[in-house]
Amino acid sequence: MSMGRPRFDPRQQQRGIQIRVNHRIRVPEVRVIDADGSMLGVLQTHEALRKAQEQGLDLVEVNPKSDPPVCKILDFGKYKYEEKKKAGEAKRKQTVVDIKEIKLRPKTDDHDLDFKVKAARRFLEAGHKVKFTVRFRGREITHPEKAQEQLTVVVAGTEDLANVETRAMMEARAMTIVIAPKPAIMQKVAQAKIQAEKERQKAEKEGRILAPVADSLPSLTELNAGEEDDDDDDDDNAQGEGDAAGG
Repeated sequence: MSMGRPRFDPRQQQRGIQIRVNHRIRVPEVRVIDADGSMLGVLQTHEALRKAQEQGLDLVEVNPKSDPPVCKILDFGKYKYEEKKKAGEAKRKQTVVDIKEIKLRPKTDDHDLDFKVKAARRFLEAGHKVKFTVRFRGREITHPEKAQEQLTVVVAGTEDLANVETRAMMEARAMTIVIAPKPAIMQKVAQAKIQAEKERQKAEKEGRILAPVADSLPSLTELNAGEEDDDDDDDDNAQGEGDAAGG
């Protein structure tokens, strides 16, 4: 009789990622690394556990896929703390790239456009990508060249900081472009994060608490005020004007 495919049990996956310690190590023999890093070779598991207990430490499985599994004698509580600390430091060092969307209209004047380009530069300097969206309303969509001109100004105003990631393209009733920080800018952002982490660690050792750094970036809510969609209203107005003209 053929065996059917075993059913997936999510509990098995959870158990698979758990670290086996001491009596939870059920294999008959293991390859052992002592607390000082020296190799003790392959031992019976009960003997390896006895050696760990003699030192007041734990027997921890560090490579379950090896044959036999590799175990290390160490302080498991301290090990978990150090692993958690490493994960936290790695997360702090990560450079998270957000996409900041700045909205325009074909009728956005030069002063407002300049203001928004300056805001985009600040986002780019902080390591964020920027998406410019020119939203068309009513019959504005019949003149896409105005939006193209605005996006050309955007590119020219940020070319020292950014590369064009996605060229100007139509998305429904909008024209969009995405610009991304140049590698040199991202390197500066990464260096700033490393320096901030060093200062945080120094303060931690000295028992000081660093004041949180205020977010000095522009508010997208304020930046895009007045640029929200009201396509239906404009379409209705345009239709009404057309009906009136036809009457």
